[in-house]
This record gives sequence, C-alpha cells and structure tokens, in this order.
Amino acid sequence: YTYTGSGTNSQGNHYCSREGSDGGKGYHYSNTDGSYYYANTNGSTYHDNGSGKSTYTSPSGYTKTS
Repeated sequence: YTYTGSGTNSQGNHYCSREGSDGGKGYHYSNTDGSYYYANTNGSTYHDNGSGKSTYTSPSGYTKTS
C-alpha cells in the first residue's frame, strides 16, 4: 500500500491514511489516551482501547473481542 497522508487532529490524535494496490482505502489513529484504531484497505477494522481490550472485525463482518 501507499501512504497518502498523515497528521494530528484537533484532539491531538495522530492519524495516517493509505491506499492499497487494489484501490482500497485505509487509515489508522493513534490516540492520546493510548487507544488506537485501524481501518484496513481490505475492509477489516481493529480497535484497541488502550487498556488491553481489543475488537477485530473481518471484511465479512465477523467480530472477535479479546
């Protein structure tokens, strides 16, 4: 994939956007509270709340929490 942009939003959270070779778009946030969120180019997502709890959602909608 190719990085298409990055920066910091008004809350002080870092983000980075990217585009996959198939044209899918994704991004991730790294937040000041230690949490982070990934939206991947294949449509899956991953969120970690910064306290050890995470949620993954596959492109087909299957969700796994740990």
